[in-house]
Amino acid sequence: MRTAFFVDGYNVFYGLLADTPYKWLNLPQLLVYIAHVENPQSSLASIDYFTSPVKPQLATRGIASKEAQDTYVRALKANNVVVHYGRHQLEPSFAPRFIHKKIGASRQDSLAIWKLEEKETDVHIAISMYRTAVRQATVTASEKIQQLVLVSGDTDMAPALRAIREDFPQMVVGVVLPCRTGLKRSPPGSLIAYSHWMRRVVSTAELQSHQFPDRVPTQKAPAIKPDYW
Repeated sequence: MRTAFFVDGYNVFYGLLADTPYKWLNLPQLLVYIAHVENPQSSLASIDYFTSPVKPQLATRGIASKEAQDTYVRALKANNVVVHYGRHQLEPSFAPRFIHKKIGASRQDSLAIWKLEEKETDVHIAISMYRTAVRQATVTASEKIQQLVLVSGDTDMAPALRAIREDFPQMVVGVVLPCRTGLKRSPPGSLIAYSHWMRRVVSTAELQSHQFPDRVPTQKAPAIKPDYW
């Protein structure tokens, strides 16, 4: 079963990798492993990875965070991952002031804030998944993709999964939630409803056993694991 993966990079980072020593994740290897556990007949067709460039002025480690992201992207590309960039939008806004979780938010008590949003990623993933499904009508049997796997817990993707299930009933749709052991999150019901299967947790042992070597060969200089990772 030839499988195409569509990965929300920020979802993966903050759901699986932040605050862990496993940021140098061999994503292709991990995804192939998960798909094989679900169906031993699965084989890798493609991996599309969607992210946005880090803004150094807002990152914890400044320019080092941007350099680390760039290095990781180089390692992914060297392993046949197709990387797509969206953008971050930073603009002034207002938000209700937080007092206590038992006290409701009020627009009458707002503060000026900087609002940072990742733009274009969700739409890009949705369109890419749907277009991949459409293309299967014109490819040869040996090139045909039978399974699409979303790697994200974002419920904004539910309409795209629903459309694929309705318009291409022969296509298998899987979801890998970027949620590691110990994080308490309820599986999003809307994604469950429109998928044939869902991997709900990725274990620490799985993250640990699917890491890139410290030096990943590329067509130019090797991608070297950042020191603080």
